[in-house]
Amino acid sequence: MTAPHGRALLHLAAALDQRASHDAATFVEQAQLAERGALDFVTLGDTFARPGLDALAVLSRVAPVTRRIGLVPTVTTTHTEPFHVQAAVATLDWVSRGRAGWQIEVSRTGTEARLFGRRSSELPAPSGRMTSLPPSEALWREAGEVADVAARLWDSREDGAETRDEATGLRVDRNKLHQVDFEGGTFSVKGPSSVPRPPQGHPVRVVDATEAPARRTAARYADVALVRVAGPAQARAVRTELRQTAAGFGRDPDGLRVLAGLGVDLGDGERAAEPGHGGGGPRQTAQGPLYRGGPVGLAELIAAWHRANAADGFHLTPVEPRRDLERLVNGTVALLQHRGLFRTFYPGSTLREHLGLARPANRYAVAGGAS
Repeated sequence: MTAPHGRALLHLAAALDQRASHDAATFVEQAQLAERGALDFVTLGDTFARPGLDALAVLSRVAPVTRRIGLVPTVTTTHTEPFHVQAAVATLDWVSRGRAGWQIEVSRTGTEARLFGRRSSELPAPSGRMTSLPPSEALWREAGEVADVAARLWDSREDGAETRDEATGLRVDRNKLHQVDFEGGTFSVKGPSSVPRPPQGHPVRVVDATEAPARRTAARYADVALVRVAGPAQARAVRTELRQTAAGFGRDPDGLRVLAGLGVDLGDGERAAEPGHGGGGPRQTAQGPLYRGGPVGLAELIAAWHRANAADGFHLTPVEPRRDLERLVNGTVALLQHRGLFRTFYPGSTLREHLGLARPANRYAVAGGAS
């Protein structure tokens, strides 16, 4: 589907992050509201550095009471076991019937490292020894390996491997199970996965590619890259860089969606954007670019960036979740739908379908069953 000016329709996503909320009902309410607006997906951040509910577990609670919207928890690749991470994300894809994503993140702080008995200065190197490389480079290299082995494990059980043959008593066709035999810089995984191949084949992998060290991982492994920049020219430049790098890795760059990350404060009702928050771009803050104004002004900003081919869509983080998400859905999204820039209904049922991404072929089945 295309917009009136010939470009593909926008992709829109929203963050459900809420300060100090321990009530699952609030996350359910916000996800259902986002679904009424036909948003592609919602994200829920997580980190070992703060106390709070586990993002993946919360969205597993949200899954049965939503029907179409994608669910993308943050799960760090640092201090976690890759086999367990991929199994948990695959389980969310099954629970949600093909709507799961995974925002890949790294844990950078000494506080987080000490929770696991790891010195903050000790970082993974290809040899498995410790290195003095800048932390982000080493951590994102490890994150890329985790993203790689996760995809291999999702493929390690072919579609239809679970036979449940009552006559023979066999529950799995062993010809459709494959060892991945992966050797990374800091871990090794034999496989196969303990979870059947996810409904989407591969749940959608999301990477915040704002920082340079994360961009190679995003370009090589992500389906969606988030970029927090304050102007359309910057966004377009990063999008071009990501697509070119993806092509250099042998990927089809059209298989990578780049969304501009933007904080939104819609507390001013229908007023125009405050000076420096709209027009050519939002105001840059310590937390990233911020739009402050009304829903109409936000719709104008999004439409202008879309015309400029700056990004494939937006990932919006409400400053006040309950207030701003309601104004976003009923105001900004409604205006974009009226202008033919955003969908009015979900044409498919999976997150990959919302994003216009194909279901990946199984690498082992394509190879004729060779592992």
